[in-house]
Amino acid sequence: MTEKPDRPQPPVDARDRPDLLGVDAESRTDARTDSSSEETTSSLFGRGSWPEVSRITEVLRRETVGGALLLLATVVALVWANSPWSETYGQVRDFRFGPEQLHLDLSVGSWAADGLLAIFFFVAGLELKREFVAGDLRDRRKAALPVVAALGGMIGPALIFVAVNATTGSGALQGWAIPTATDIAFALAVLAVISTHLPAALRTFLLTLAVVDDLFAITIIAIFYTRDLQPLLLLVALVPLAAFGLLVQRRVRSWWALVPLALVTWTLVHASGVHATVAGVLLAFTVPVMRSQAAGGPEAGPGMAEHFEHRLRPLSSGLAVPVFALFAAGVTVGGLNGFVEALSDRVAIGIVVGLVVGKAVGIFGSTYLMARFTRASLDRHLRWIDVFGLSVLAGIGFTVSLLIGELAFGSGSTRDEHVKVGVLTGSVLAALIAAVILRTRNRAYRRACEEEEADDDHDGTPDVYQRS
Repeated sequence: MTEKPDRPQPPVDARDRPDLLGVDAESRTDARTDSSSEETTSSLFGRGSWPEVSRITEVLRRETVGGALLLLATVVALVWANSPWSETYGQVRDFRFGPEQLHLDLSVGSWAADGLLAIFFFVAGLELKREFVAGDLRDRRKAALPVVAALGGMIGPALIFVAVNATTGSGALQGWAIPTATDIAFALAVLAVISTHLPAALRTFLLTLAVVDDLFAITIIAIFYTRDLQPLLLLVALVPLAAFGLLVQRRVRSWWALVPLALVTWTLVHASGVHATVAGVLLAFTVPVMRSQAAGGPEAGPGMAEHFEHRLRPLSSGLAVPVFALFAAGVTVGGLNGFVEALSDRVAIGIVVGLVVGKAVGIFGSTYLMARFTRASLDRHLRWIDVFGLSVLAGIGFTVSLLIGELAFGSGSTRDEHVKVGVLTGSVLAALIAAVILRTRNRAYRRACEEEEADDDHDGTPDVYQRS
């Protein structure tokens, strides 16, 4: 009998033969399931694009170094203020200098708070604008999460502080905004100490949360802590501000042209009664993020914002913030009795509970509600305990909290000293609790980081960011 010729077989698709790829069928099925589920449901805490993740990683690395300097400056301030030379600490902090005619006869502590922190808020303004103009947050859906979380993280502590101090009287409610701030440098220093490997999604969320938080904080300072407003001087400040903006839009980088305009803007804003750090944010918002078409188009390279951020971030995290902490964190506790007396003040209690409980509940609660209402799910590497741990970590409120405390009650006042004890205590408690929570998940974080860093083709871009 003549055998029938074999019927032509269709070509084998490697996707239908997992064994040809060296991948077992079960894992291939799981991957398809994950892919289909990602298509049908939106995901919270996605890792984002590789350019944005690499940029944020570099920013956080610099902030970690700044956080170490911040911790060192805080320890020096506390030791100095509680040493036999405590009087010299007060003398140096309260030493005044500057031209009185320009309303700049300020103490060293005020120069640190009003002047050096303006650099800090300038860098924060650059980061914020870059995130929303050229970063992943230009997508409104991605921007919604850190904005909502930051808003919840400010409302929660404020409500707790008001509830604790509702019947206190004597102007205690002026400090309602003290526990609303998050200190990114302090938080990163804590992560470095406990050696926690946060996945890219959590690192990105922590940075963007802190940046949005800084914007809300400076808005609160401008609206609620402005006294003796001089509208005419504020209008005059728009002139050098506009000139600064015109030059940076034309990509002028000459310090001899830009620095004088920035200083004049800062001086006029300070004299107007608005806190001078607001000038830093206003100046930052005039800086272009992307190159204009006349300069070669957006694809030609980064704009002025990245140039300024690269130059000024080391100055901000390495000098401005640590020097402010050196003259703001020094509080003479007076031993155990003095510590207990300071914490018995309802203002200090409201700050501690606001930072430790209010921040965690506000950020975690708003994130959870957003997931429920949008029917979004967490990224497959994450659990809700990770979100809660990060929410507790955000309760480390230091730099801006101390600044608002001085604005609310006056630098050097008894209540301001209690504020410092409350901020330090609340921040330390939040750091310890967050360390315990995040360390329990460190093995899972390490696996996620290994996957995110794998680059088998050695092209400089991790493979996970090249998959469809």
